[in-house]
Amino acid sequence: MFKNLKAELDSIMERDPAARSRLEVYFLYSGFKAVRDHRIANWFFRHNMKLIARWISQHSRHKTGIEIHPGATIGKGLFIDHGMGVVIGETTEIGDNCTLYQGVTLGGTGKDHGKRHPTLGNNVLVGSGAKVLGPFRVGDNARIAAGAVVLTEVPDNATAVGVPAKIVRVNGEKVTDTASNELDQINYTDPVAEQLTDLDNRLNDLKSAMEVFENGAGI
Repeated sequence: MFKNLKAELDSIMERDPAARSRLEVYFLYSGFKAVRDHRIANWFFRHNMKLIARWISQHSRHKTGIEIHPGATIGKGLFIDHGMGVVIGETTEIGDNCTLYQGVTLGGTGKDHGKRHPTLGNNVLVGSGAKVLGPFRVGDNARIAAGAVVLTEVPDNATAVGVPAKIVRVNGEKVTDTASNELDQINYTDPVAEQLTDLDNRLNDLKSAMEVFENGAGI
């Protein structure tokens, strides 16, 4: 148990440049606390003591702002950075050494039964505010950009960007022209902004047409 705890602490120390010591992570990192509480809740859940499991998970939610259903399956070295607003559904499966940022949802669409939530492979990174919804797989070493809404499978070593998310890189090679070369959670196309710009352009065209009409009619 102590060996596993040390490994979890070390995995966070390796990935978070702001972490100064294991003690800091142990006592002050909400993501670490949430995962630690989940491992206890999951034990009760698997041993059919579901009321106790839910009580532990809800208590942890109030302490950390991170909601993990006790039925979720989580591998080694999960790092939830900052963590506020993270939601992980009951049938979610998360592989080893994954990273989730604040506001991430690993949820369902309300259309499925049984397995309703995503499966993340190993070494997956999910950017802040991203939503991964449905019972599909996100492959090993995949990257999901901040704010993306992922509704379909993501291959191994791929980068998904946008709303709805599209695969823009696989194995380091571009597959579209819409993404930046690296997933830095900043330099990618914002589809909402694009639509607003398009509407603004159309409005300007309409104003120009009205001015021509008014001038021609002598109004």
